[in-house]
Amino acid sequence: MTASSSHGHSSTQAMPWRAAPAGALKGDVRVPGDKSMSHRSLLLGALTVGRTTVSGLLESDDVLATAGAVNAMGAQAVDKGDGNWEIDGVGIGGLAEPQQALDFGNAGTGSRLMMGVVAGHPITATFIGDASLSRRPMRRITDPLSLMGATFAGPQGGTLPITVTGAQPPLPITYTLPVASAQVKSAVLLAGLSAPGQTTVLEPVRTRDHTENMLRAFGCEVAVEEGPHGIHAVRVTGECELTPTHVDVPADPSSAAFPLVAALLIDGSDVVARDVMVNPLRAGLFTTLKEMGADITFENERESGGEPVADIRARFSALEGVEVPPERAASMIDEYPVLAVAASFATGKTVMRGLEELRVKESDRISATVAMLEACGAQVEELEDGMIVTGIGGAIPGGGHVQTGLDHRIAMSGLVAGLAAKSAVTIDDAAMIATSFPAFRDLMVGLGAQISPTNN
Repeated sequence: MTASSSHGHSSTQAMPWRAAPAGALKGDVRVPGDKSMSHRSLLLGALTVGRTTVSGLLESDDVLATAGAVNAMGAQAVDKGDGNWEIDGVGIGGLAEPQQALDFGNAGTGSRLMMGVVAGHPITATFIGDASLSRRPMRRITDPLSLMGATFAGPQGGTLPITVTGAQPPLPITYTLPVASAQVKSAVLLAGLSAPGQTTVLEPVRTRDHTENMLRAFGCEVAVEEGPHGIHAVRVTGECELTPTHVDVPADPSSAAFPLVAALLIDGSDVVARDVMVNPLRAGLFTTLKEMGADITFENERESGGEPVADIRARFSALEGVEVPPERAASMIDEYPVLAVAASFATGKTVMRGLEELRVKESDRISATVAMLEACGAQVEELEDGMIVTGIGGAIPGGGHVQTGLDHRIAMSGLVAGLAAKSAVTIDDAAMIATSFPAFRDLMVGLGAQISPTNN
C-alpha cells in the first residue's frame, strides 16, 4: 500500500451492510494502531533529521493521506509492509513547498495538524478534502495560527479548501483554547517548533496529550504545569532539534470499543483486545462502562511508545444506566455513538451531556446517533449538548436501516447494535469505515459476528 493510494469515496458505489443477531463472540483480537499517534508519528518523523521507524501504523485512508502530504513536501514516508514504516525527515523548517494541493480526504486530524506544521514553514500549501471534511470548521485552527503570523486564503466560512502561507519565522504566542480540542492545541505546538522562544497553550479542560508525549520521545522540551482553576499550561520551546526515534503505535481505544461493547451486549461473549492504549485522557469509555456494571478488566498493563497500554477483556454483562460526567467528554468524544448503543441495552436512563463538539465531527454526531438508535427501536431523547438514552434492560428490537451520513463511527455503532438486537440492522454505506478501521468486518466475523454486504 503506498502513501499516495487514492482515498475518498465520493465517486464509488454505496456499500450497504447488514448485521444479524449472532451467537456469543469469542476470541483475541488486535485492532488497528491508534489513529492519533499514527498521524503524529508521520508528522514528527518528517521534522527530524534522519530516519524514524514506526511499527503498528494505522494504514487507513486518513493516515495514508497524511503520509502522502509528508511525501509531497520533501520528506520520505515509505511503507515497509505490515504496518512498518520508515520516515526520512528533513528537519524543522526543512519542508518544501508542495507542487499540488494536499488532499486530506476525510482526515480532520491530519489536515489540522499539518496546518500547524505548514504555518511554521516559509512555504505556501493548499489543503483540500472530501465533502465531509470540507464542511468541518477550520477557523479554530486558523485563528491561533494567524496570531503566529501565518496567513490563510479560502472561503469566508473558514472551511476547506484553504491556502496556508507560513510565517517567517512564526511568533511564539500564549493561546487559551476556546474549545477543548487536542487538534487545536497540537497545531499551535507544531507551529511553535519553528518559533524562537516559548509557545504556550492554556487548556481549561485537559485534552489528549499524545503530541506532548511524542514530542518528548523525539527529544523536544515540553513542559506541562497546572495553574489556578485547573487550567493546564502546555509549553514548547521552539527551534529545538527533533531526534529520530522508533515509535511503536499501540492499538486504538476508539476502534477497540466496537468489539468490546459488542461482547458486553451478546450473551456468552468473552473478547480480549490486545495492546490497547489506555492513556487516562482517552479511556473515558472504559471508565463509564465499568460504572454501568460492565465486566471489563485491564490485563498485562505496561508502557509502549510513551503511552500506557493494556490487554482489555470484556465479557457479557447486565448494564445499568448512569449519568456520564460532562467533564469526561474529552476523554471519550469519539466513543459516544457506541456508548449510546450500550446504554440502549442497559436498565434505566443514561445521561450524556457536554458533547457540543460532536455537532462538528464527520457528521452532526449527536443527531446521527439519535437517528441510529431510533432506527433500531431504542428510546432516546436529543439534547442541545448530548442525549438521554432510556435502556430496556435487554435486547433492543433492531430491524432498522441506519443512515450513516458518511460517518465511520455511526456505521460501526449501527452494526454493533444489529449484532446484539432482536433482529438484523442494515446500514446504508460501509465504505467510509476504511477511514479508521479497514479490517473491521473481517475482525468481527473472526469473533463470530454475522456482518455481510447486502444488495437490498
